[in-house]
Amino acid sequence: MSEAIGDPADDERIVINMGPQHPSTHGVLRLVLELQGETVTQARSVIGYLHTGIEKNMEYRTWTQGVTFVTRMDYLGPLFNETAYCLAVEKLLGVTAPPRAQLVRVLLMELNRISSHLVYMATGGMELGSSTAMTYGFRERETVLHLLEQLTGLRMNHAFIRPGGVAQDLPANTEALLVAFIAEMKAKLPEYDTLLTGQPIWRNRLEGVGYLPLDGCLALGVTGPVLRSAGLAWDLRKVEPYCGYEDFEFDVPTATEADCLARYLLRVQEMHESLGIVEQCIDKLRATAGEPVMVADKSIAWPAQLSVGSDGLGNSLEHVKKIMGQSMESLIHHFKLVTEGFRVPPGQVYSSIESPRGELGVHLVSDGGTRPLRAHVREPSFVNLQAMPAMSEGGLVADVIASIASIDPVMGGVDR
Repeated sequence: MSEAIGDPADDERIVINMGPQHPSTHGVLRLVLELQGETVTQARSVIGYLHTGIEKNMEYRTWTQGVTFVTRMDYLGPLFNETAYCLAVEKLLGVTAPPRAQLVRVLLMELNRISSHLVYMATGGMELGSSTAMTYGFRERETVLHLLEQLTGLRMNHAFIRPGGVAQDLPANTEALLVAFIAEMKAKLPEYDTLLTGQPIWRNRLEGVGYLPLDGCLALGVTGPVLRSAGLAWDLRKVEPYCGYEDFEFDVPTATEADCLARYLLRVQEMHESLGIVEQCIDKLRATAGEPVMVADKSIAWPAQLSVGSDGLGNSLEHVKKIMGQSMESLIHHFKLVTEGFRVPPGQVYSSIESPRGELGVHLVSDGGTRPLRAHVREPSFVNLQAMPAMSEGGLVADVIASIASIDPVMGGVDR
């Protein structure tokens, strides 16, 4: 015989469904894996189980109402969705939010970035067998969500950032809340290094797993921590600053290992950087106290001269009485602004920001009406998920979970 007959077991291919379930994906994802033994020879993702039709729904809502839809896409980073959308609407309108409103946006986004990375560590740790990581991660995230609730009124899906600015100014005790939060997080974040970073089991599960070099990232359009783990310091806050990020001092952490461990370490470092930005916000908020947080143009500003009632839910009775008593014209304007919304000049625009998962871009088309003609979102989770086969094929089936966790996709953004 010219060649030995191989073991028939070597030729056996097994196709398995991993899901539809929640393998570290913050949503419902189905993976179809072809295995030879425990080695993944082919992997593909099946999406659409969480489809909401948000982009299409926005065509039937006013420009302001669109905020309440986009905030529900990537539900772990709602304030980033709102900011990217509002920046696009403002670019079409040709207006710029007041400096204090931009400062509030930066503050809220960096708090949101910390909470998002904490969920990555909590769910990623849980899927790899570390229930303590889950407990710690959600404990700290609860602290962030509680702070966001005190600042905006809601824990998630805030709809607080509006075209032209933000819904209202921050409460009077904001500085005290931030000082207490920073002190608590500076004490808690080092615990993750103690719990995970130097832990041999954690390192063995992540080191050398999910390798995706720089050329692979660029070919697939991958951005965010996955791209920076391959050595490219691409962060839109630095390369294309928005909302006044050019006035803040912070570093963009990078690595060259391009594996799951590098992405974990990067996100831990990013939380420290975000905490530094929040710290810088305190002095800037003090310096801009009393300044407007919404554009002066009353044809755009919504809510219009809001005065929250005692229940914290709607306009106070005194405010409604004032509007109705001023003049019939002001009442008609208020009614039309609420029911019809404002008109946006015709045109199309693309605006992008740096979300916790990478470049989040919003493409809007206006025909001059009170609603978008077309809305499309360049969602980083959707684009980054394409890297899953490149990370997983050739590796063990157990490492697929670690690879997906390191991408940190949110299926609400993928399936929008």
